[in-house]
Amino acid sequence: MSEASRQAGGFSDWLRQTRLAHQTDTAVDVPCGDCVACCTSSYFIHIRPDETGTLSRVPAELLVAAPGLPRGHVVLGYDQRGRCPMLEEGRCSIYEDRPLTCRTYDCRVFAAAGIEADRPAITTRARTWAFEYPTDDDRRAGAAVRSARRRADSSPLNIR
Repeated sequence: MSEASRQAGGFSDWLRQTRLAHQTDTAVDVPCGDCVACCTSSYFIHIRPDETGTLSRVPAELLVAAPGLPRGHVVLGYDQRGRCPMLEEGRCSIYEDRPLTCRTYDCRVFAAAGIEADRPAITTRARTWAFEYPTDDDRRAGAAVRSARRRADSSPLNIR
């Protein structure tokens, strides 16, 4: 592993934890360190109506109705520099109450699938992740994810 690489963990463990987090709406444990690429990449952040802790911390004037979703779903935009307005001094000011969208975001998915993000800062970070494949299960799971990505890339429904 190169100096610029970051340990992403065992592939099967990561995949299992990621699936569980998305199935149960719980946080993914991403070792972000001081990286804030996702917080500075001009993302609109979806916030569901049941995220009361988040909604109590985000100023109402920063929220707009989420297009195409039921009433109560909102999105948090970004500032003129493409930064989340809740990012203060390089840190999330509402970290303990951050939106589920943020809790489940994991840029390692790009490294796992062998694809680039649509945001340069995230692609740069994702390229640093290095998964471990210590078992046959890890190797099979990694190959399956990369194969699914290749099938999606070659699908006639893939519109870019």
